[in-house]
Amino acid sequence: MSESKASVIWQENKAFMGVSPSGHNVQIDADKEKGSSPMELILLGLGGCASYDVVEILQKSRQAVTDVRCELTAQRAETVPAVYTDIHMHFVVTGQDIKEKQVEKAIQLSAEKYCSASRMLVAGGVNITHDFEVVAG
Repeated sequence: MSESKASVIWQENKAFMGVSPSGHNVQIDADKEKGSSPMELILLGLGGCASYDVVEILQKSRQAVTDVRCELTAQRAETVPAVYTDIHMHFVVTGQDIKEKQVEKAIQLSAEKYCSASRMLVAGGVNITHDFEVVAG
């Protein structure tokens, strides 16, 4: 088991500076004035984790990918804690002669095996769905 250390430092009001285990700073603001909210960062983390997997898997399967975009739509519970209940991930994969079967497989492998963020959220009861489109270019 590996250990990660991060810190979050209060700046003012509802604004904080997050310092990642790799030493990068992330502006966090519950009011969304100076940075992303903590819940927004969870969505971005999920999208980043899954997108990385999809790109990596498609490249290994020799798909000529030039761009991958993951658009996330999320629903939150009405009561506190206002957790995400449903997240839909729409992947837009651009490239030359991209095989839809390969994209579908890459997304499935990410969701079911590789994406730690996705696995953690699903284990916590979040319903995550996916779809995709392939764009020539």
